[in-house]
Amino acid sequence: MTVPHTGRALADAAPLPYWLDRPDRPDPLPPLAGPQHADLLVIGGGYSGLWAALLAKQAEPDRDVLLVDAGTCGWAASGRNGGFCASSLTHGLANGVDRFPDEVGELERLGRENLDAIAATVAEFGIDCDFERTGELAVAVEPYQLAGLAADAELARRYGHQVRLLDRDEVRAEVNSPTYLGGMFDAGRVAMLDPARLAWGLRRACLDLGVRVHEHTRVTGLRADGGALRARTAGGPDAAPGSVRARRVVLATNAFPPLLRRLRAYLVPVYDHVLMTEPLTPAQRDAVGWRNRQGLADTGNQFHYYRITSDGRILFGGYDAVYHYGNRVAPELEQRPATFATLATHFFTTFPQLADVRFSHRWGGVIDTCTRFCPFFGTAYGGRLAYAAGYTGLGVGATRFGARVLLDLLAGGDTPLTGLDLVRRKPLPFPPEPVRSVGINLTRWSLARADAREGRRDLWLRTLDRLGLGFDS
Repeated sequence: MTVPHTGRALADAAPLPYWLDRPDRPDPLPPLAGPQHADLLVIGGGYSGLWAALLAKQAEPDRDVLLVDAGTCGWAASGRNGGFCASSLTHGLANGVDRFPDEVGELERLGRENLDAIAATVAEFGIDCDFERTGELAVAVEPYQLAGLAADAELARRYGHQVRLLDRDEVRAEVNSPTYLGGMFDAGRVAMLDPARLAWGLRRACLDLGVRVHEHTRVTGLRADGGALRARTAGGPDAAPGSVRARRVVLATNAFPPLLRRLRAYLVPVYDHVLMTEPLTPAQRDAVGWRNRQGLADTGNQFHYYRITSDGRILFGGYDAVYHYGNRVAPELEQRPATFATLATHFFTTFPQLADVRFSHRWGGVIDTCTRFCPFFGTAYGGRLAYAAGYTGLGVGATRFGARVLLDLLAGGDTPLTGLDLVRRKPLPFPPEPVRSVGINLTRWSLARADAREGRRDLWLRTLDRLGLGFDS
């Protein structure tokens, strides 16, 4: 099959996230200046921080909650992701069974409750984020992947998932791609949404409840100050330095260089890249089908995720997970022409009937990855600070649960959440550089090799499996 010239399809793509490129995006709030005091300081205005601020204020309306972000709320991963809001707290059921076999049933129950609570919050505060419980369709694009789907379905049913295996004709009747050989549809565990508008809606809800929010306010340091913590801040070029003295602190900076040195060994920032098409014409929509608007993902090690938006565009991302030496994070790394060309080629291979479609946006974003692929938690400064990180690309839903954990940790004492192994145990750390970079790149090469060899894992991947380490695309 001849793949269309990807350069032409990408020629007019704006180099910024589609979700954030909206005329209705909220105006930024002023930076913090001068000394401030708060009962609770939240550092980071992505989903983790927004949920923590909102839940804290709902639980104690008189609590003085202050949230700061180095950019604007939702500008990083929370406004750049694919909009898959899953019930899983463990980056999928299989990962949960492998890592938390004694409590995965409870984690599944908590995940279902968490997704229901997100839906309730969206309704309560009138958050217009196109929240739809459409489910997710996993597709096999190689014959060997069919057995994996059957095994996944058996495991899912064991834990109460409503899943259905589809043969080639059935899956193509849902979404029409010549690459699909079969599929598994999970009806109730995934919702699709507009990620930036969820972040903006949570921001508005926080403000309505009385949370103080300052954007373009970077925290440059933390130190103990009597029975509290003091955060140094730097605003924009015209803003004076500031500080916040707070009784308790939530640290929700995820993939960005952590204010706690101890976190550096546990986190690796990897860049994920995404394309968004222009709106499909009615004829193009008919050619693809996709009337039920499910989220989709193929089942290779290097997998693609894709979905259709409320205005009829297709988002297509994933495959390449790119690590830069030394945990480097920088704006220029968000644009990677080689990866965009690869994604475009894969898109047209998946949907050859859309050969004349062009892409309107191309962007990248950084994901906080840890060796167990799901979040970890902890405290510092004698329990006055709590942190969560390591969501590994599945934080749209899990961050609300993580925020509940953080508030429980700050309150002290034992709760049903703080007693979970998920909360109490840490992942294995990554090795230091240069071993870190060598290991990650060897793993990426081995994963690609496994995809080309009918899923057969080489000695390196089998060793990582035994050690409980890994790297997920």
